[in-house]
Amino acid sequence: MRKLLVVLLIVLIGCKPSEEKKEITIEPVASGQSFNAAFLMIDGVYNSELMAPFDIFQHTVFHTEGGITVFTVAETMDTVTTFEGLRLFPDYSFDSEDLPEIDILVVPSAEHNMDSDLENETLINWVSEVGTKADYVMSLCDGAFVLAKAGLVDGKESTTFPSDIARYKVTFPSLNVHEGVSFVHHNNLLTSAGGAKSYDVALYLVHHLYGDEVAKGVGRGLVIDWDVNDYAFVRVE
Repeated sequence: MRKLLVVLLIVLIGCKPSEEKKEITIEPVASGQSFNAAFLMIDGVYNSELMAPFDIFQHTVFHTEGGITVFTVAETMDTVTTFEGLRLFPDYSFDSEDLPEIDILVVPSAEHNMDSDLENETLINWVSEVGTKADYVMSLCDGAFVLAKAGLVDGKESTTFPSDIARYKVTFPSLNVHEGVSFVHHNNLLTSAGGAKSYDVALYLVHHLYGDEVAKGVGRGLVIDWDVNDYAFVRVE
């Protein structure tokens, strides 16, 4: 009899209607349009935060008309050494005469984003000037510190690398900061927790610009199953 009651209980629990998760629908805002995405390179930049969104954006040209043209920009035309030791040469410097118009500014995290980079006036002024004009500005991990210092996060909600959120709040006490999410999208600003999560925010922006099918196509090319409903993020309308 006791076993029968247990079985009945399991059946009843299994039959209880579950709450349906409300699916997110994001309509593309720029189908067929072309964008130039500039990736800021600083000594000590982290491979993952630079390479993940670079790969995602570059692959758009194979899945939609227009697509995103990617290039790198550094303060000078000198070799940049990543935190992990890769030596990279930028496509342009801040003062290159042939620097293309920048529609999307991407600021990957670098080793000193929380300290000495914030004291680099040339860097911060360039980010502020370019970011103010760009259609979209994106940070990965501690790149949010640079954007905040440049005044590009004022009045907007954001996030950063999970273990650096406390420091982010102390450094910029007026900001509305989210924890426990992969990324935050507020108007033209996108901020990411970084690391492997850097793929999330980049695919999300592709979805936002070009739609779900394009994002899925880019994802398949990189063996990523994209579904916007699978990600924890904040979208401020």
